[in-house]
Amino acid sequence: MAYSFHFLDDIALADLAFEAEGDSVEELFRAATQALLETLADPATVAATWERRVTNVEGNPADLLFEWLSNIVYWKDAAGVVFHDAELSVRQEGSSWNLAAVLRGASVDQTVQTLRSDVKGITKHLYDVRQEGTRWCARVVVDV
Repeated sequence: MAYSFHFLDDIALADLAFEAEGDSVEELFRAATQALLETLADPATVAATWERRVTNVEGNPADLLFEWLSNIVYWKDAAGVVFHDAELSVRQEGSSWNLAAVLRGASVDQTVQTLRSDVKGITKHLYDVRQEGTRWCARVVVDV
């Protein structure tokens, strides 16, 4: 596993923030995805009884990551689920960046799941995606 993330305590007072990084754009997406899933609930306590395929195309990795994370929040609300895991691939094709993913989870059930924060959305506040040498890094603030 060539990615990592950590939560930031002193970035936004009413929100939650994390930084994620990876050896590639795809690994960055995995790190940011895991951080968001763990913000919502402990994935180890969530079954994988619900599944949704998600595809998206954007002109750059920053916009693609923002839309992907926003999609996770959308499905949390629209389907009333939290997530066990997400399989994803990110590829550059010409001038476009493509995401293909499968979200897995289960309906919210506080009797068996360790629920954490009810994320309302991904914000553009302090949002940043950049390449530093060979590593890709992102800072994400979520509205809770």
